[in-house]
Amino acid sequence: MSSAQAQPPGRKPLVALTGATGFIGQHLLRGLTARGYRVRVLLRRPVQLPKSCASVLIGDIAKPYNMSEALAEVDAVIHSAGIPRAMTGLPEDDYRLFNTDATVQFAKAAKRARVKRFLFLSSIRAQSGPTASGVLTEEQDARPTDAYGRSKLEAEKGLAETGLDWAALRLALVYGPGAGGNIAKLMKLARAPYPLPIAGLKARHSLLGLDNLVEAVDRVLEAPAPLNRPLIVADPAPVTVAEIIGALRQGLGRRAGLFYVPPALLKATLAAVSATVGPPIETGPLFNSLVADTAALRALDWAPPVATQQGLAALAAQTPG
Repeated sequence: MSSAQAQPPGRKPLVALTGATGFIGQHLLRGLTARGYRVRVLLRRPVQLPKSCASVLIGDIAKPYNMSEALAEVDAVIHSAGIPRAMTGLPEDDYRLFNTDATVQFAKAAKRARVKRFLFLSSIRAQSGPTASGVLTEEQDARPTDAYGRSKLEAEKGLAETGLDWAALRLALVYGPGAGGNIAKLMKLARAPYPLPIAGLKARHSLLGLDNLVEAVDRVLEAPAPLNRPLIVADPAPVTVAEIIGALRQGLGRRAGLFYVPPALLKATLAAVSATVGPPIETGPLFNSLVADTAALRALDWAPPVATQQGLAALAAQTPG
């Protein structure tokens, strides 16, 4: 029985959301409430949140000894809180504590509260390193290459042992207003006033727009139970770095301004610059692909509403300079 079927006709499920103050969580809160979901935000400390929340409760999901009030009458949990990959330099134990152990303990509390479905925002890095030689699918063996990815994968394994109906969304690199990390770096590069020598880069990358993520979460919440599996979430068409910069510059009202340099020469130049001025430049994603297949999610009738280049152009147009 789906979470939607458990409700009176026309009434959306009550969803408990963690991480609602974060980059992704804020957009999920707005997007799900706009779709009619009742959202109960679970916070560690009081903050200002939109009035559209069904309720707000304060607690620590890392110590869910008594979550009965927070999860009372909740149909589904969306767990987006955790330590992001951008927080480099943390010991592996910290990732394990907050991304793995806290997630599993929270899921166990959800089971005790008779929550019907636990939706965990995982990452494509639970499955692969920053690049992959072939197209990624959920059926392949997961081989994370850093502490962040391992903590997400171990959380997925822990969820599988709880007896809950669960789904782990393995998110590709997410773009949208407020994005940091590599997306912020690409935005800075797109704003540079000079032409860029990247027209020859052919490596393709799967990205994920925030609006497409909200659509995916909606589909998973409405899907017939049980799921009990990871699901890759990415925009349908992977893009090159050149296409990303071109789309961002289009949103800025500019021409792409890209020119060709042989990739081997560009790689050697970047290596020399890195060795000279430091810190090391991560060039792997420039020359190697990371493409993911979303067939399993599409089988749940997921139809992403925004094309990648359209979404990137809109992002650039909306982002202050």
